[in-house]
Order: sequence, then structure tokens, then C-alpha cells
Amino acid sequence: MKSGILLVNKPVGKTSFSLIGALRKKSGVKKIGHAGTLDPFASGVMILLIGRTFTAQSDTFMGHDKEYEALVHLGIETTTFDPEGQITRQSDQVPTLAQVEEALKAFQGTIQQIPPMFSAKKINGKKLYELARKGIEVERKPVTLTVHTQLISYQYPELTLKITCSKGTYIRSIASDLGQALGCGAHLKKLTRTRCGPYLLKDCIDGQELFEY
Repeated sequence: MKSGILLVNKPVGKTSFSLIGALRKKSGVKKIGHAGTLDPFASGVMILLIGRTFTAQSDTFMGHDKEYEALVHLGIETTTFDPEGQITRQSDQVPTLAQVEEALKAFQGTIQQIPPMFSAKKINGKKLYELARKGIEVERKPVTLTVHTQLISYQYPELTLKITCSKGTYIRSIASDLGQALGCGAHLKKLTRTRCGPYLLKDCIDGQELFEY
């Protein structure tokens, strides 16, 4: 009986569910789940849960805090807050380092975050992104989260952040909200999940190996 967890570095361009499908083919095990997906443009730690014993523990694994390295592009806003959306606004305003550091103070400790419309969160049984694709926007209640945001580097128009956060945090919303705070707009250009609970990126296998036969 094959069961356990597999730590995978999801490659950029692959969907989270394509990794599950590839592992099912490779292992012959049908009962495979995950402990939190990543968008196709993102990479990093994905915990794949193999077998009924471990898929039943998905809530426990998904409850872990997470750590990310995020590349934020200032001056360009998109519909999805990431590179996959349509550009909605551009600005040539260039924030100073001091302004960036001041704005980041709002993303420390306990914060309130409104889930983005382009997300899998459900309201009245409908996934928000399904409504968003139809041009429908609905009211979303803010969620209380815990985050710690550290500036790694800043060279306009890009800044790199290290973000540690609780379950349910949308990093692209942090990028968008930061852009709003700075007055220039922003979107999340690149994202790498470097840790999920005690599980680190360095301990993951290359997810591309799942697609090699």
C-alpha cells in the first residue's frame, strides 16, 4: 500500500492539479490530494498527500503557516493582481525607498484582507473567479490574517519581499494593496513558496520529474 507525503517544487507554468494527475499515473495510486495549491505562474513547495490516511489529514497540513519570496512589479495593475490578468492601469510614479518601507508597515502582524475576485474562494456556492470572468463583482468580507513582510531588495519597478503568513493569505492581494498604498499600483510578477510549516523548498523534489516517464 503506497501512502505518505511527497514534497514537490512545483514548476512555473504547471497547474497544481497537473502534478496530482502526473503522480497518480506514476504511482498507480488514485487517492492523492494536496495541502494547498499554487497558481500556474508560481513555483515552490507543494505537499502532495498520498493515500486515504494522509488525504484525510489535509486540513492539518493546510493549516500550516507559509513563507514566500515575492517579486512585486510597481506601476502596473492587472485584473487578477498577477501577470496572468489584463492590464488595467499604468503609472510612471516612482516611490522612494523610504516610502516603500513606510507602506510595508501596514503589512505586519494582524491585518484584514479582502479576498480577491479572481480566487477559488466560494460565496453562496460559487467560486469567485467564475463570477469575475463574467464581469460580476460581489461584496467580500475581510479576513483576519497574520503576516510578517520583509523587504529584501528594491530597484524600481521591482521589489522583492519575504512574506511569512497564516493560512488563507493571498500574496497577490498584498502586492496590489501595497501598490494602492504607494499610489502607483502594482501586481505580483513572480512567487515562490519557500516553506510550508516545517517543510522547506530545499527538501522538495523537482516537480518536472513527475512528468518524465
